[in-house]
Amino acid sequence: MSDFYCDEALSGRTPVKVVMETDTVLAFEHTKPSYPVHIVVVPKRHIPSLVDLGDCGEGLLMDVIGVVREVAARVRDERGAACVVTNEGAYQESKHMHWHVLFRGDLPEGLA
Repeated sequence: MSDFYCDEALSGRTPVKVVMETDTVLAFEHTKPSYPVHIVVVPKRHIPSLVDLGDCGEGLLMDVIGVVREVAARVRDERGAACVVTNEGAYQESKHMHWHVLFRGDLPEGLA
């Protein structure tokens, strides 16, 4: 089972540029970004997915959501918009719950 976050990012094997960090959560710039701003937020402890919290319970999920909110607010304040995404099932490449905080690019006139 693939878990880039435990095996690479959290272990330090793949260096990441930290955006925000708490005792339980890490937010960092995506190592292969698809957007002008592409930040990934992960719990430092393994949680399989949003639907399958494993034995972690909802407390750690709330820690993650708190960091997602703060990072999304920063992106929105800096760029005018933010998108927050998590994936499930076959859409979830790495079987470690993670959230993408994105700015997808230029906003249409009147929205910026």
